[in-house]
Amino acid sequence: MSDLGSFSSSVAAQAAAAQNPRTLIVALEIGRQPADLEEISSLALAAGARVQTVVTGRRDRPDPALFVGSGKAEEIKQACEAYGVDLVIFDHELSAAQQRNLTRLIGRRVIDRVALILDIFALRAKTHEGKLQVELAQLDYLSARLVRGWTHLERQRGGIGLRGPGETQLETDRRLIGQRVKQLKLKLASLAKQRVNRRRARARSGTLNVSLVGYTNAGKSSLFNALTHAGVWAADQLFATLDTTSRRVFLGPDQFMVLSDTVGFIRDLPHTLVEAFQSTLAEAAQADLLLHVIDAADPERDLRQAAVHQVLKEVGAAEVPCIEVFNKIDLVGLPPRLERDAHGRIHRVWVSAAQGLGLDLVRQAVAGHGWPDPLAEELASQSGHAEPLSTSAVHP
Repeated sequence: MSDLGSFSSSVAAQAAAAQNPRTLIVALEIGRQPADLEEISSLALAAGARVQTVVTGRRDRPDPALFVGSGKAEEIKQACEAYGVDLVIFDHELSAAQQRNLTRLIGRRVIDRVALILDIFALRAKTHEGKLQVELAQLDYLSARLVRGWTHLERQRGGIGLRGPGETQLETDRRLIGQRVKQLKLKLASLAKQRVNRRRARARSGTLNVSLVGYTNAGKSSLFNALTHAGVWAADQLFATLDTTSRRVFLGPDQFMVLSDTVGFIRDLPHTLVEAFQSTLAEAAQADLLLHVIDAADPERDLRQAAVHQVLKEVGAAEVPCIEVFNKIDLVGLPPRLERDAHGRIHRVWVSAAQGLGLDLVRQAVAGHGWPDPLAEELASQSGHAEPLSTSAVHP
């Protein structure tokens, strides 16, 4: 009985290690791009990793074989042994050869930033469409590893009931992945048509289509809940929201908007995810207006804004009218207010979704975009407004 109990404890310990591995993070400054230790640590935490230590450094360019130099690779190996590390996460995109070489040298499982983000998306996907999109992105990522990384599969091996005549295991894997990718794309195309039909129905009803966009963890879901009372899951972690949710919101007499909460963006968002989530991200490209939610308390907010603009450009939403919503003003002691441009149009709003501050200003800004704004028209008729106009509001 004691042996059985010991075995059960061992199995439980192994399962816990697999779900919450002791992790070492590698974050280098490459060229002029600084390392973002806070973000990669948050990503690792969101995936369930237990970060034990971080290895940093600087290189002008990645090493073709190891990404890091041989000396740094040896430093990583020694740190893994010292901290009992199970998993090594690179805050960079690794080639298949680099990943394979590092795994052999370090003697631990090594993954890159892309694999980490894909893993988080797999954890967060709840809807049927979201799960299909994540699987497609994962297979796209895996197919590249099969082509360049899995040389050990080139030899003929067992594949009962699966292999075509004369196929190697690698050829079988490629064929099966190709078949599954085709199936997923067909299913997603059908779901995309349904999404298009819903957008057309909303357009015919004269309802304003508004999408929330922004860097992950900027507070989009919190703002969505504050405006719609929808109760979608909102948490202080990266990629808490993955599946798109839409709700109808009253703005004023005969004025409504359909507000959509979309997946958050991040620096160096993997192209496989952008392509797989094309139909979801199309909500932003097809919107009448974007509300770009920005964390007003984030010291790196300028870099985060630039990353969001880059993704919007990739999905064809760069030209969609946009209002910047600076959230979390309660953390920096600022009052709710709105700012107008030189033409009198509202282009920035400062709010706190958590405290319910400035929500009426958001509604006012959206309504002013969809319907005539008397104040904007009056200001536009005047001249000499070279500086943006700011209006504060004490009450939400």
